[in-house]
Amino acid sequence: MALSQRIQDDIKAALLSGNRFEAGVLRNLKAAILNEEVALGKRDTGLDDATIEKIIAREVKKRHESIKLYEENARPELAEDEKKEVEVLSTYLPEQLGEDEIRDIAKSVVADMGDVTPQMMGQVIGAVKAKTGTAADGATVARVVKELLHS
Repeated sequence: MALSQRIQDDIKAALLSGNRFEAGVLRNLKAAILNEEVALGKRDTGLDDATIEKIIAREVKKRHESIKLYEENARPELAEDEKKEVEVLSTYLPEQLGEDEIRDIAKSVVADMGDVTPQMMGQVIGAVKAKTGTAADGATVARVVKELLHS
């Protein structure tokens, strides 16, 4: 089943079961997907699952940034809502890779690229992110690559 159809079905299921929170989160996600479809001129055809996963990953990243800000400003109740939204959104993403798995992928990318200097960090990060897709957090990829190139 296509990811967009799964999201639509889950919105209906959440509404029928009375789960207004989940329905609201999924409606916001659907709106973000619609905005992207309009921006890319693909309103009629829709987006592929990989593009939708990128949108979901971006939405999760926004929530993590909000959580951090709320916690820094002593607003744990708001941070808790954002954490719940992350839980809902994360169910539509592939299983996240662990740091060790990311490190292994980064090592293989560096080996494939040959003579890599620390100045090529951006290229290495880009190559690792291309291999991992939405299964790895960008900040974790950047940190692992930086450690790898500066060791």
